[in-house]
Amino acid sequence: MNIKGFRRMLFGEKMLDKNDPQYKERYEREIEAGRKFAKATRIDVAAAKVQKFANLHRNLFLVIVFAFVLGGLVWNIYRITVVYRHQPVQRTATEIQDSILRERRKAFSLPSGRNNNKEEYTSP
Repeated sequence: MNIKGFRRMLFGEKMLDKNDPQYKERYEREIEAGRKFAKATRIDVAAAKVQKFANLHRNLFLVIVFAFVLGGLVWNIYRITVVYRHQPVQRTATEIQDSILRERRKAFSLPSGRNNNKEEYTSP
């Protein structure tokens, strides 16, 4: 990648202006491509229905939109608190090995609690 490519990546391209003759043809092609995509995926029909509902029921539409946004915000705060509170217990490698050795000793001991007359090891 050359210097010009880096500069374009860092600073971006000049914003297209629909009235600028240099970009007018490109702008019109992109607009037409967007319209074709919207028509093929039926987004234009859904947007028209939503717009019609919003025009007929302005207050209800605003309540629905803001409730959705507020609900998303509350859900994110709830998830952040759940994750923050669920911090796993940090154990050292020595503690983990010690617990594994205890479990092995329990597995090899007799059900009556005796260890075939062997001395039981007690940890300090």
